[in-house]
Amino acid sequence: MFRTRSWFALGAALLALFASLLAQPGAPAAAAAGQPYTNPVKSQKGADPWLEYYNGTYYLVTTTFTNELTMRRSPTLAGLATAPSVQIWSDTTPGRNANIWAPEIHFIDGHWYLYYSAANSGAACCDTQRTHVLQSVGTDPLGPYTYKNSLTGSNLDPGGWLIDAGVLTYNGKLYLVGSGFVGGGKQSLVIAPMSNPYTLSSSTFTVISSPTLGWETSGAPVNEGPEPLYHDGRTFLTFSASYCQTADYKLGQLELTGGDPLDPASWTKKQTPVFQRDDAAGVYGPGHNGFFTSPDGTENWIVYHANNSSGGGCGNGRTTRAQKFTWNADGTPNFGTPVATGTTLAGPSGESATTPTAYTIVNRNSGKCLDVEGGNAADGANILQWTCNGGANQKWRIEDQGNDTSRLVNVATGKVMDTADCSTADGADLRQWSWLNNNCQKFRLVYTGGDSVRITNANSGKVADVAGCGSGDGVDVRQWTWLGNTCQQWQLKPTV
Repeated sequence: MFRTRSWFALGAALLALFASLLAQPGAPAAAAAGQPYTNPVKSQKGADPWLEYYNGTYYLVTTTFTNELTMRRSPTLAGLATAPSVQIWSDTTPGRNANIWAPEIHFIDGHWYLYYSAANSGAACCDTQRTHVLQSVGTDPLGPYTYKNSLTGSNLDPGGWLIDAGVLTYNGKLYLVGSGFVGGGKQSLVIAPMSNPYTLSSSTFTVISSPTLGWETSGAPVNEGPEPLYHDGRTFLTFSASYCQTADYKLGQLELTGGDPLDPASWTKKQTPVFQRDDAAGVYGPGHNGFFTSPDGTENWIVYHANNSSGGGCGNGRTTRAQKFTWNADGTPNFGTPVATGTTLAGPSGESATTPTAYTIVNRNSGKCLDVEGGNAADGANILQWTCNGGANQKWRIEDQGNDTSRLVNVATGKVMDTADCSTADGADLRQWSWLNNNCQKFRLVYTGGDSVRITNANSGKVADVAGCGSGDGVDVRQWTWLGNTCQQWQLKPTV
């Protein structure tokens, strides 16, 4: 009896010791799920998405079909749905100032490099599409950016057509992967070596995958949108197959099973698609994806576009979606099936921030907030600057209008920032007014550096300006010709 009690006592002591060890501060714990989110995470101009999580913030850039690029940022994945779309690049240079597609950013050697394809202004779609690369001045994904180079190949036809390009890294070397035609063949995945992030070391591209399987040829034979995925020492390359105009646009997969990415024999194609339409979920044409990891680094996520109907096609009706994926026992990715829109899911693990619902707009010179005077709900109430106090009349929803402009909606009043009488003159007042859906009430948010934007009216081309660069409460906010000073620059600070 005594011996039995001793064993019980010893067992209890060991259990207590084990419990105390688990309770120590250094003991690992399961990561908390992120903030709830609902697809789509971008419902305006959501095609060809690229998403990065960097220094506590998500950055999302998508196709615009215009001569400019916009980017959204948010501390949570959910917040991207209502985050401001900020213009980070605009180009008037002939030969590359139209039809911008498929932007993506890569952080290499202390700079962000932004790759995209663009066409000659006025050219018929799409023979003049070429790949271009920008370089960030510093380490901010928003830029500012400078133009570095056009990337094309001597053996690409017609005349160098190259789209959907991005960077593959293997054994410390850089390779440009994209989509093009070689020797009159089908639209295929192509690769070339790089000497640096904006220069090819060879102008000859090699085809590493052509659309030969039935599921790659719906509507037209297409391989495009190659995106690298690295896991446990293995290198995969997802790609989009079939014509984007069809509901059967989908993802395929290559794996680098040989030692030379430039050798087509080094790539092995999976014979079945890895991500495709789900009619029961109402998801059609899912494709052109990117990858990102959760803030705590424990989860893998895919971002992609899709349509809500089988006839959605290749245009701006495509929306950006994201979901977590896992890995099969054999080490290959398991992307599952695309999730229906409207379904609320747990966000990426490790998110600690609150999802923003609005923004305060703070003048870079004075540090004061854009304010509807006294919270007056009447049309014509003045907009001015005032010491930031957290009031609803200093909070704004910045709502994307789907044409690279936004409207600024005051949370307190529900009315929008408006240029008085649609004037184009310097000094015209900025006030609030009921929504009329005209260009006098639409603004482009253009990144200026220093975590700031200029707020440019779509009708006049002039910017929100603090009168006389005043720093006091109550100084009027008006429109004025862009002078590049801090009185005309504003910081967008998330709030709830």
